[in-house]
Amino acid sequence: MKETLLKLWCAGASRTYQIRHGERGATAVEYGIMIALIAVVIIVAVQALGGSITQAFQDAGDAF
Repeated sequence: MKETLLKLWCAGASRTYQIRHGERGATAVEYGIMIALIAVVIIVAVQALGGSITQAFQDAGDAF
């Protein structure tokens, strides 16, 4: 898990460097910010719903 996050971080840092030194940087940064915000929303949603989803599967398993 840590290796995957490190690879993603390095790829992101490399891409950020390329974007900042390119002509299309402004648009790419805007898309990067949107992707980051979407990722945060997904993480928060998974954490918020994780317990109820686990409980639903547990209840379904107990029904059998």
